[in-house]
Amino acid sequence: MCGIVGYVGRESRCVEVLLEGLRHLEYRGYDSAGLALQRSGRIERVRRVGHLENLERAVRGRNGDYARVTTGVGHTRWATHGRPSEENAHPHLGGSGAVAVVHNGIIENFAALRSELEDRGVRFASETDTEVVAHLLEERVLSGASLREALAGILPRLEGTFAIAAISREEPGRIVAARHQSPLVIGLGEGESFLASAIPALLGQTRRFLLVENGEVAELTAGAARLFGPDGAPVEREVFEVDWDAEAVELGGFESYMLKEIHEQPAALRATLAGLLGPEGEADPGAIGLPLREVRRVVVVACGTAYHAGLLGKAYIERLAGLPAEVSVASEYRYSEPVGDGDTLVVAISQSGETIDTLAAIQAARRFGGRVLAITNTRGSLITREADAVLLTSAGPEIGVAATKTFLAQIAALQALALALAAARKTLPEGELLRMGRGLRRLPERVEEAIGLAAPAARQAAALFESARCALFLGRGPAYPVALEGALKLKEISYVPAEGYPAGEMKHGPIALVDEWCPVVAVLGEGLLREKTLSNVEETVARGAPVIAVAGPGDGDARRLSGLLLPVPEEGGLLGPYLWTVPLQLLAYHVARARGLDVDKPRNLAKSVTVE
Repeated sequence: MCGIVGYVGRESRCVEVLLEGLRHLEYRGYDSAGLALQRSGRIERVRRVGHLENLERAVRGRNGDYARVTTGVGHTRWATHGRPSEENAHPHLGGSGAVAVVHNGIIENFAALRSELEDRGVRFASETDTEVVAHLLEERVLSGASLREALAGILPRLEGTFAIAAISREEPGRIVAARHQSPLVIGLGEGESFLASAIPALLGQTRRFLLVENGEVAELTAGAARLFGPDGAPVEREVFEVDWDAEAVELGGFESYMLKEIHEQPAALRATLAGLLGPEGEADPGAIGLPLREVRRVVVVACGTAYHAGLLGKAYIERLAGLPAEVSVASEYRYSEPVGDGDTLVVAISQSGETIDTLAAIQAARRFGGRVLAITNTRGSLITREADAVLLTSAGPEIGVAATKTFLAQIAALQALALALAAARKTLPEGELLRMGRGLRRLPERVEEAIGLAAPAARQAAALFESARCALFLGRGPAYPVALEGALKLKEISYVPAEGYPAGEMKHGPIALVDEWCPVVAVLGEGLLREKTLSNVEETVARGAPVIAVAGPGDGDARRLSGLLLPVPEEGGLLGPYLWTVPLQLLAYHVARARGLDVDKPRNLAKSVTVE
């Protein structure tokens, strides 16, 4: 969850690079932030509780005192062990200040290690699991080991998930790092080297990267970055270049990343579909990289927003390819005893490609011989190395913690997969497949229309939540996953308790919540299910609930029943869920803004969940 950044290189660059990297990693945690810098034979730390701006003010207050620093590490924290405080903020030092450590993840056996160290007389300054790493490293360094040797030596003793970076006062101009199931990338420059938890943190500095694999130790100097395997032998790794523009991680005139990313959805869909379908919408089963004709069953595993995308994927796969499909929450699937065989296709969805529960779910599928297809937005992420094949969503960096553009891109990837399965299995005529593919390729224009149509009404609808104590989102069929996603967006960034529910199940409990203080958001959908949902909405109106309907602008029934209509372009068939989602994203955004909340940094949440 936390963010790590490191720099070794030129004077006058270090602190600015570290702070800029942390700005682009703050979505991973904003309980505290800190820097550790090598200065004249010692390590100096600056740490502050709260948002990164507090650390920046402290550093700026030094009036250029750090201009000659060439080496340092930084950290932005999402608290696991120990409350948010300056004592618990990273970086952590060994007892004599010889070593500084930053860490993302959880050291599961830290209590035993801490007890062992305390028995040797080590005194702890924090409540964190990370501090044991600093003390273990320092013991070895002060005993004569190099920093790299010390880190390699303690790795077998650490249980859990982690990415670690460390500096030592004994080795100026050097950073060492290692990882196990937590992300870590190296950036390469001219006369400087970089380290970060994620590529976007370094896009302003370089486009050239190295991946650090599990169990490897990295050693960075200004002139080189080297990798060593668990046996200490040097590892050769191909450098890869990313094509993301540095401007993609800037606000670009928008007041928040979330709003920017909502408006980027047409471009995200256009880029994603260009990589998955032919120019005329042709589905190519061979492009998936798996024997789709042999698939007899599909299992989708995912968390959070990606799980909601999976529910829509299930509908597309069953309808188009005629295959049985199921969707499981990855954190539950990993601890179940899943059943399958080599004809089972397991589709693992993770925006970051680093979600620990989804990665563990892949391992569970491996045990029964399932083939794994990953859907991710992050090239080179862990999930791309664990899967048999990969569908990349080309949404670009998503900084806002509440997922928006990556959700639509995931749905598009799943629908393209469903078309490829249908083509391989010949469940639909070629002409019908081509018609659907063409419709999907035209989707970006429809989403752009939806944003323009819904924006004014969403701003107006936010007023209905001024005194809301809860909210209920209703939908049926393909509108139900959209309702789930709308409820999730609202509670993530506005902190209004919200529940997404199948409209037909409302009478089995949720209707007890309904009164004038519980707005009801109804995603009406189309056809028979629309008529059924309208009847369910009538029941909430009878109980005094303010109703917000998502429907076409000319829908008279929706206007009659609702206090406010969130209009969407008239679009039937499989494309409806994309369009119905947009106004719910905008609604959540405006409710949070009306409450004076930071939509990009919702409390207690982080963008990438790399701990269990």
